[in-house]
Amino acid sequence: MKVCVLYRAKSEHARRIEEFLHEFERRRTIGHLEVFDIDTREGTATASLYDVLAYPAILALADDGQLVKSWVGDEVPPLIDELTYYVQS
Repeated sequence: MKVCVLYRAKSEHARRIEEFLHEFERRRTIGHLEVFDIDTREGTATASLYDVLAYPAILALADDGQLVKSWVGDEVPPLIDELTYYVQS
């Protein structure tokens, strides 16, 4: 399973997301998050593929690319322990 983070680096939510990413990396024991700036080609393509219309967004994806769980807008960031479950699966 993989987890993708989509956010706009030059926005009002950027600091909150970057602090969350830093804390997640500090506390994690396995796995990682794929981080995409929505203003890049890859970020836009990922958002389009999963019909993400609001940011920030975190997507938990199965190995075959199916969306398992998502957190969007005010739901972001979720608890680190909750996200760790999806990263380790």
